[in-house]
Amino acid sequence: MKRIALFPGSFDPFTKGHEDIVLRGLRLFDEVVIGIGRNARKERYFPLEQMINLIEGAFLHYPAVRVISYEDLTANVARKIGATFLLRGLRNTTDFEYENGISQVNRYVYEDVETVFLITSPNLAPISSSIIRDLHRYGQPVDTFLPYALTSAAVNPVPSPTDSPAD
Repeated sequence: MKRIALFPGSFDPFTKGHEDIVLRGLRLFDEVVIGIGRNARKERYFPLEQMINLIEGAFLHYPAVRVISYEDLTANVARKIGATFLLRGLRNTTDFEYENGISQVNRYVYEDVETVFLITSPNLAPISSSIIRDLHRYGQPVDTFLPYALTSAAVNPVPSPTDSPAD
């Protein structure tokens, strides 16, 4: 039986820390599916389709990695794609507290799913998508933190609700 892991998240954006978890996950699983969850109540900073393309490009030479987007409970998606593992990265104890509760609920929804936690590599632990969004929003370079190049031609951030069009 193929060991499939779903690596769920908003990935807004997908960072080198996320990449590290996927690459290390490939040592444990036959396939890692990066699942970008869509949340109708939460507006993305980077457009979903463009992020999917950038992530797919970053794993072009890894046939055991694929990218999907979904709007459903993560446990339901895992069941639908045949994943019996959820792959998650932990940067600190705060992440553990948050992820522990989610893993319990996922197991309630889909009893055959196991959550596997990988501790983030120390050099990547300070990286978070929210920090990268803030840096990018205010014009700071962020490519050092990403497994792909973010150019203005490649990704156009979704304007925040507080941005007003130029007169």
